[in-house]
Amino acid sequence: MYCFHNLILHRRETYNVLTNWLTDARMLASQNIVIILCGNKKDLDADREVTFLEASRFAQENELMFLETSVLTGENAEEAFVQCARKILNKIESGELDPEQMGSGIQYGVAALRQLWSPRHAQAPSAQECGC
Repeated sequence: MYCFHNLILHRRETYNVLTNWLTDARMLASQNIVIILCGNKKDLDADREVTFLEASRFAQENELMFLETSVLTGENAEEAFVQCARKILNKIESGELDPEQMGSGIQYGVAALRQLWSPRHAQAPSAQECGC
C-alpha cells in the first residue's frame, strides 16, 4: 500500500530516474498507493547535488509526501513511517480504502485488529477480546 523512494540528495543520477520509477510504481501498484519521497543523507549537506527546493517541488508536482532524512543522525527516519501510516489510516477512515476488500492494497494482519477497526463492528471489544 505504501511505497518509499530513497532519494540520495548528493547524487544527481538518483534524482534523474525519479520520473521513471514513479511511473512504474503507479502503473504496477494499487491506484490508492501512498508514496513518500525521502531525501536521504541530509547530514551530508555540503555534498548535495539536489537542492531541498528542487526535490520538494518534484514531490509537490507529483502529489508525493516529502521529507529529508538522515539515517546517520536518525533525523526524520521514524517520521517518514509515521506520516505514511497516518495517510493510510486517513484513507481508511474516509472510506477511500477498505481493508476488507480484496485488491485494495491493504489488509488487517491480525483477526482481532480486523474486528477492532471494522466499521461494521459497532461495539468496542470487551476486555477479554482485546487482551487488556
